[in-house]
Amino acid sequence: MSQKDRLLNHPVFFEDDENAHFARFLDFHVKSGETLFVLTDQNTHKHCLPVLRKKLPNGFPLKIIEVPAGEKHKTLDTCFSVWEILTDKLADRNTVLINLGGGVVCDLGGFAASVFKRGIRFIHMPTSLMAMADASIGGKTGIDLKGLKNMVGTFSQPMAVFIDPAFLRTLPERELNNGFAEMLKHGLIAEYSYFEELAQAGPEEVTTEQIRISVEIKSDIVMRDPLEKNIRKALNFGHTIGHALESYSLLNDEKPLLHGEAVILGMMAETMLSEKMNFLSNEETEEILSGLIDFAVLYDLNNSCIEALSEYMQYDKKSMAGIPGFSLLRRPGQVITGVECKADHIQRVLQELKEILKNN
Repeated sequence: MSQKDRLLNHPVFFEDDENAHFARFLDFHVKSGETLFVLTDQNTHKHCLPVLRKKLPNGFPLKIIEVPAGEKHKTLDTCFSVWEILTDKLADRNTVLINLGGGVVCDLGGFAASVFKRGIRFIHMPTSLMAMADASIGGKTGIDLKGLKNMVGTFSQPMAVFIDPAFLRTLPERELNNGFAEMLKHGLIAEYSYFEELAQAGPEEVTTEQIRISVEIKSDIVMRDPLEKNIRKALNFGHTIGHALESYSLLNDEKPLLHGEAVILGMMAETMLSEKMNFLSNEETEEILSGLIDFAVLYDLNNSCIEALSEYMQYDKKSMAGIPGFSLLRRPGQVITGVECKADHIQRVLQELKEILKNN
């Protein structure tokens, strides 16, 4: 995929000291008297809201909505609280909701906005690497249901996404690793040399240009298939097993896996599954695994966990009649979607992954 062939499906602006796109955008698109709400969690309220206030042009007062931080709060109950505050503070159909946060805030805020009064406008201002490189892009919104990932949601495009890499300075190392997982995925599904570049450098060396490449890879896929009928399913590589593992960990672990941590393990398992399906050679599989293992959490895939994962996979959004449809690697940099895999193949790769993690 060449640079000129990459197209964005909605406006994405990269902010810095010289480019105050956000202020100009509001001046042009939001009229005087239209209300701006900002959705934050406790962390972004403290560390990122002051930065946002400095970006605002004069005459734009903000109404703040704060939700608890973390995936366990990406629920209908949290959405209800957002809708109640919007109602109590007289939000109308001309209101704009700015989602200032990571993937949880962008997913939940986009969903809350997309259905409030049958839809109000919203803007994403991602503050984590996960949200900048992936979650804020493409118009998917969602909340979790009974611990199952993104079971309720909409396809709804933001007015725009504003990416300011300066926010990354507020992140702990674990959050950088979390977002880095999705960037690695972008390389594996679309541009293998990009994966190799990222795997060699690591998350601490991520550049603005690399974030831009991830945004453009995802945007190009989304623009060709906005409602996930075919090629957009490529973005789910690593997520069938990854989401199941994330759901299991959320319900069973005191310190649950983050999304990207689960996806790294999911990509390792689904790479091995790609070899089982005779798409990848053993050499290609080993090369990809060696690029991923340095960023993997050495999670205890005990037998009860492996057994539970099969049940969770039945509820995956790509499943048909309870049978998972995997997005696997046809070769490094290319994905085949809708692959049904034998249960024993899935169990075997999970056992193999268990041994890999145990021996590292």
